[in-house]
Amino acid sequence: MPYPVGSYREFWETYPVLVNQFHPDLNNGIVLSQVPPAADVWLLWQCDVGHLFVATPSEQRLRPGGSRRRSTWCPDCSVLAGAGAPAKPRTTLCVKSIAEHYAVGEAFHSECAPRPASAAEDLLRQKLVTRLPLAHSNALRVPRPFFTHLEVWPDILLPDLRVAIEYDTTGRDGLEHVGKRELVDNRKDRLVRAANWEVVRVRMGKLKAIGPYDVEGGARTVDRVLDRLREIRGDLIVNAWLA
Repeated sequence: MPYPVGSYREFWETYPVLVNQFHPDLNNGIVLSQVPPAADVWLLWQCDVGHLFVATPSEQRLRPGGSRRRSTWCPDCSVLAGAGAPAKPRTTLCVKSIAEHYAVGEAFHSECAPRPASAAEDLLRQKLVTRLPLAHSNALRVPRPFFTHLEVWPDILLPDLRVAIEYDTTGRDGLEHVGKRELVDNRKDRLVRAANWEVVRVRMGKLKAIGPYDVEGGARTVDRVLDRLREIRGDLIVNAWLA
């Protein structure tokens, strides 16, 4: 059983790279400060490049030896790095993407972004545009690759508030945004937050919230999204943008 949250925070603060590699959503909600440094338990970690690997806390702490290079904290990157050469990601990035020309956290227009997935998503966008100035951009530069791109494509971008809004349904076959696809959503949200943005997901049907500011579908969706924006950025800032 995990210890209370914060029990080992002071210890893990001395390993900031490991703190960044550990994600509660990959480990059944357990946070790293609940885990003893010598616990004999398998945990799932993810490096900056995006490699997923399993290791115990001790294996992670002892893996680098005397080195503090980031590549040595991931077994895949360590192999790729060879004898001190910079680690190269396995992912081949899309040659059409122009994300590398933008700073992390910058919104821009990408030809790689898919079109809106549903009429309901487009309706939500139309309702929001009557209340807030939405961006003409459709992509956000992130610090690490998301599959084959250094960009993600949230459904709606609010650059002035640095908030991305996603509209989630289970789809016609009931398979969207559930199971492994929910893990992809979590990975995408982590990258958005790593770019110093926040995420609000509108979760329709029986989909439950997966983030701290998600809205479970129902009446007054737009008003509830605006309430979440106020929680994130404050009443004064959000109200100043309202039409």
